Amino acid sequence: MTATQGASIPSTGQGGDGSARRSAKSVIGAYVALTKPRIIELLLITTVPTMFLAAGGFPSLWLSVSTVVGGYLAAGGANALNMYLERDIDAKMKRTRNRPIPSGAVSPRAALIFGLVLSVVSAVWLGLLVNWVSAALAIGAILLYVVFYTMILKRRTSQNIVWGGIAGCMPVLIGWAAVTGTVSWTAVLLFLVIFFWTPPHYWPLAEKFSKDYATAGVPMLPVVASRTNVAKQMVMHTALMIAASLAIIPLGHTGWVYGVSAVLVGAWFGFLVVRYAVRTRRGLSGKQLAPMSVFHGSITYLTLLFVALAIDPFVTL
Repeated sequence: MTATQGASIPSTGQGGDGSARRSAKSVIGAYVALTKPRIIELLLITTVPTMFLAAGGFPSLWLSVSTVVGGYLAAGGANALNMYLERDIDAKMKRTRNRPIPSGAVSPRAALIFGLVLSVVSAVWLGLLVNWVSAALAIGAILLYVVFYTMILKRRTSQNIVWGGIAGCMPVLIGWAAVTGTVSWTAVLLFLVIFFWTPPHYWPLAEKFSKDYATAGVPMLPVVASRTNVAKQMVMHTALMIAASLAIIPLGHTGWVYGVSAVLVGAWFGFLVVRYAVRTRRGLSGKQLAPMSVFHGSITYLTLLFVALAIDPFVTL
């Protein structure tokens, strides 16, 4: 039953108008939920600062808005297609069973059409209003997430999030290309920061919901490997992430604000991950292991790093 089918709308009176408004609001909310807006917020946090760095200051307002809107449409389309393809998994997991498709708020067919339309519109939007390099990168990101990650990797390998996470790295390339029309080594290193950041960001969440993933038959690493092994891989990826963030400095696009911030927030997040690894070796679990502290810490790390990246062009000694 859909949200609109479940609503009783009188034909006259104030109550009918109120029910219609509530029904329309719930339908709109369901389609917005298909785009996974909380994930997109994180993607935009990386796109806009990258544009500031590429421009050496403020890019034009029109370019910024066009790139952000196009990026939202692309990510939203990919996320909607992901929910369509994973509707069977979502229905089995407590964390996702209330998503629009398994809850019945949106039909699978409607979600598929919605995702395809957003994806096509995003490519045309970016191509016409930004440039075709950014449009091509957006198309690549959609294909990587929908085909490479969702259709091929997720149900087949415990390293799904490592390689599937490439799609989540594309916004920095899109942001850089939107300003310059090309991709530089600085953009590639920012890409690598997010690539190596993704596993220590996502695996703690997968650890918390490992029973859900096991029930759904998804071989996330915390489901099929020991906690000690997962923690070791998290430490390795974090070290590579910090190395990539520091390798940007000698290229000359950044100044002291970014340099100091990269060192400090890298050391702080590195401490969180190492502490998590030590706790796993001690055999701690549940609240004592506190995987979500690493998950939330990873979001704080990426936010602070890219805020510093945005501020850096405006601060000189």
